[in-house]
Amino acid sequence: MAKSSRINVPQAKQAMDQFKMEAAREVGVSLTDGYNGDITAKQAGSIGGQMVKKMIEDYENRLK
Repeated sequence: MAKSSRINVPQAKQAMDQFKMEAAREVGVSLTDGYNGDITAKQAGSIGGQMVKKMIEDYENRLK
């Protein structure tokens, strides 16, 4: 099974981009609109980790 990072709902792209920018600010990584290939793997991982953390927190709050 191939893994895909493609967003299946085009309308969600803007929301995901905004979510990514917020997560980057929270972990102290400066992102720009467009290409961000100059960030390190550690920085990219910290952004992704923060996004997952926030999604889990949101899900747990919805269960309450």
